[in-house]
Amino acid sequence: MIDCGESAQLQFRKCKLKFSRLNHIFISHLHGDHCFGLPGLISSLNLLGRTAELHIHAPHELEGLLTPWLNFFCHQMTFEVIFHPFDTKQPQLIYEDRSLTVTTIPLKHRMPSCGFLFAEKQRPAHIIREMIDRYNIPLYEINRIKNGADYQTPDGECIPNAQLTIPANPIRRYAYCSDTLPLASVAEQVKGVNLLFHEATFADDGEGRARETYHTTARQAAKLAKDAGVKKLLIGHFSARYDDEQVLLTEAKSIFEHTQLAREINFYSVD
Repeated sequence: MIDCGESAQLQFRKCKLKFSRLNHIFISHLHGDHCFGLPGLISSLNLLGRTAELHIHAPHELEGLLTPWLNFFCHQMTFEVIFHPFDTKQPQLIYEDRSLTVTTIPLKHRMPSCGFLFAEKQRPAHIIREMIDRYNIPLYEINRIKNGADYQTPDGECIPNAQLTIPANPIRRYAYCSDTLPLASVAEQVKGVNLLFHEATFADDGEGRARETYHTTARQAAKLAKDAGVKKLLIGHFSARYDDEQVLLTEAKSIFEHTQLAREINFYSVD
């Protein structure tokens, strides 16, 4: 989960997601609309009898703020909450497993803030089933072939790897950036991502207010996406002043055509 507003539990249920599948929460910064849902969520997980660890990746101040609350309201915890503080001033690898990495994206807001870059790791090639049967390839050779090795038959014939495999799907990368002024450094770090979520709090009529509050306009978000060469831009974090968010989409699409509005409980495909 990225950020945890007050309605996080409700949205989880609306999406029919299982709380038990939630193991890592990434908090961008400590404004209430991004983290006020954490105490209630942790309390609910405790009441549900969770036993698995919950990992929270956040600016270092969060642990000091949340720990006294947990000690008072959840003093008989059924699971462990593990905090992973990160530096908000420079990009940092904060999570890695066998399938992906998560790296922070330093942002510029009224308090320390970071976005997140999720990048899949390249998977091994797919071995062609018919080739296994044709050359009677033993099981112990399959992983070597998937990772690029040629195959030598018992008769000494060398079968090129390209003949035995097809490439794995291209890796996908997703970047999340909210809340922030538009930054050239962000464009550099998210270059070429499949999907960029970037805040677009204001339209052109609110550009002055955007500067005052360290936010981004829809047009600025679109220019950043264009400069970064991303494949798709998703804009969100809209100001309540806009009854019709279409004006934000129109302004963004005038700069970067492949833009969509972020809508609650929607799924977005990436290439």
